[in-house]
Amino acid sequence: MIKRTNFILLVTVFWFLLFTINATAEFPEKAIKYYICFNPGGESDLTARAQQKPLEEILGEDILIKYKIGGGGETCWSKLVQAKSDGYTVAGFNLPHIILQPLFKDKLGYATKDIKVIFIFEFTPNILAVRRDSQFKTLEQFVNYAKENPGIITIGGSGSFSANHLGTLEFNQTADIKTTYIPFTGSGEAVPALLGKHVTGLMTYTTMGVRHSDEMRVLAVAAEERVPAMPDVPTFKELGYDYIEGAYRGLAAPPGTPDDVVQKLAEANLAVNEMPSFKNKLQDMGFQIINMGPEESEEF
Repeated sequence: MIKRTNFILLVTVFWFLLFTINATAEFPEKAIKYYICFNPGGESDLTARAQQKPLEEILGEDILIKYKIGGGGETCWSKLVQAKSDGYTVAGFNLPHIILQPLFKDKLGYATKDIKVIFIFEFTPNILAVRRDSQFKTLEQFVNYAKENPGIITIGGSGSFSANHLGTLEFNQTADIKTTYIPFTGSGEAVPALLGKHVTGLMTYTTMGVRHSDEMRVLAVAAEERVPAMPDVPTFKELGYDYIEGAYRGLAAPPGTPDDVVQKLAEANLAVNEMPSFKNKLQDMGFQIINMGPEESEEF
């Protein structure tokens, strides 16, 4: 009787494992919801929209772009960590945002460790930009005015405790100036605020500088070297300021998402990044392509 019970138990376990393996091997079997944590028209949205069709071709299922906006990404990431961990709900995530927010905000709806990183696919350097009709033609003029008028200059950016926010604080310190940072819910909201003369300048991203080149003057880019999409814009380092900052973006899943599902999504992201048409499109927009899988992303 004991042998028969053990046999039945072994058969049951075998069929359970077989079913689990088959279920995982067939992922995905339905549409995947891809949440964007910032306004339409911003970098996270532009990247996801460019990825959408290639990911659908590779994974064989629809990629549904959805939005959860607020708190510099906090609203979206708080919902992500509560979502079902089956791989069918993912979200774009940003560094340094998901590290800084838990360090500085009280009663946050997520912890950095809760966000299961799938892939980091691009880096976007910060830029300091003003309107085309601004009195500031150079970074030197901007800095000199800020020194003579502490706190008067307002700098808009995407989110609080974000790459734009951190970048403004870092540049204030590096240049020994004082400016006032104004957070917006994304680049898509920050740019109209600049063009509408609600802020003096923007600490935004290369992509916005490229996209709005007729309306904005980019004073400097916070990259190691000049960005190919805007070759005439000097780096802060060229102008004497040791300042490099920007946002790393990637894809994340809820905690507990199976590693093999995460790996399949990571491989799909890598395949998209290696498509020449996709790579060229993003580089022309001002993005810098990066390939970091789950383990490398966590370490980074």
